[in-house]
Amino acid sequence: MFEPYQLVGADGAVLIPAAAYFRELAACGRPAATHRSYGMAMLRWWRFLWAVEVCWDQATRAEARDFCSWIQFADKPVRTHWRYPDGGAPGAVTARAAGTPNLVTGKRSPGRGYATATVVHCESVLRGFYELHLQAGSGPMVNPFPLARGRRGRANAHHNPMDPFPGQPSGRYRPQARRRIPRQIPDEKFDELFAQLGSNRDRALVAFWVSTGVRASELLGATAADADPGQQLITVIRKGTRALQQVPASPDAFVWLRLYQMQMQALMPAGRDQPLWWTLRRPFRALTYDAARLMFTRANAALGANWSLHDLRHSAAYRMARDPGMPLTDIQWVLGHAHLSTTQQYLTPLTQDVIASVLAFHDRRREPGSGGSPPAAGYRAESLKNLFGGQAL
Repeated sequence: MFEPYQLVGADGAVLIPAAAYFRELAACGRPAATHRSYGMAMLRWWRFLWAVEVCWDQATRAEARDFCSWIQFADKPVRTHWRYPDGGAPGAVTARAAGTPNLVTGKRSPGRGYATATVVHCESVLRGFYELHLQAGSGPMVNPFPLARGRRGRANAHHNPMDPFPGQPSGRYRPQARRRIPRQIPDEKFDELFAQLGSNRDRALVAFWVSTGVRASELLGATAADADPGQQLITVIRKGTRALQQVPASPDAFVWLRLYQMQMQALMPAGRDQPLWWTLRRPFRALTYDAARLMFTRANAALGANWSLHDLRHSAAYRMARDPGMPLTDIQWVLGHAHLSTTQQYLTPLTQDVIASVLAFHDRRREPGSGGSPPAAGYRAESLKNLFGGQAL
């Protein structure tokens, strides 16, 4: 049976209610990453219940309310790596205070507390967990995580017909998550970052990520047979649907890929089903996501930046969206979005582009014949006298 993760108690015994929920996720075809994500949410809930000495099937809305209040203000537990007890690591960006924006990228460092998205995810997972046991009759009679109270009267009575209808009501204790604008890597900064990469493999990886827009895990799961230089295509397994999809890539990406393959030709196992990406040191193993992330972190550290691998996907989407000859539906297909509204977020203008456009507008207004009002020649002497009380200037 597909059971990649288990939730165990302090005594090492498997928590049966959580195991039942994991079986439900496996039956729905959820991948191992989803099991881990849901398991972490339930682990936070169980630790809270252990602290307040309440059994999971005796929890009420009071405990659910207190949990959602606590997690919004509590600090995340910090686990020190056994190799670096002082918190440092080779190639890591210099530590900054939690929540401080990076001087190069503008991205804030992770805060001490849980992000709003984590709180929202916990509330959704636990509501689904108790809904499962409520239907099975193995949990409390009332779901501790209820939906929000609805207004009286006819639903959507004042709905604007030009706007889409809202979805299902959200949870009562679900915080309001602000809309985040995807952050891309500027072209000049990307060139500096690309120059810091130390091998042909790393250059090939980054070139594929920034030209195809595929997720990091999707590209790392490719095999030798998935790369088709003749058609300029690479086949990946999509994260959500698990479907095979051919995605076009830039010619530069295949050039770097060929240089990497020639360098590792006598070292990598031959075969069409063998992984496409390998480690560069013995013993040679298939490259994992964590190893690729550390490679990208070392390149970031040379610039003092904190971009992530997912920012390369955002950069690819923004580059495509800026091209007037690229339809939005084609970008949706390349990125693998289920809804076009998700792709539309890349049409949001970037801050630096808006600032440059407005400054150029003001410069054009100053040109003769543009119709703009000429700049003031200066203040009149009597006005300055009234302003500064007759003092000599």
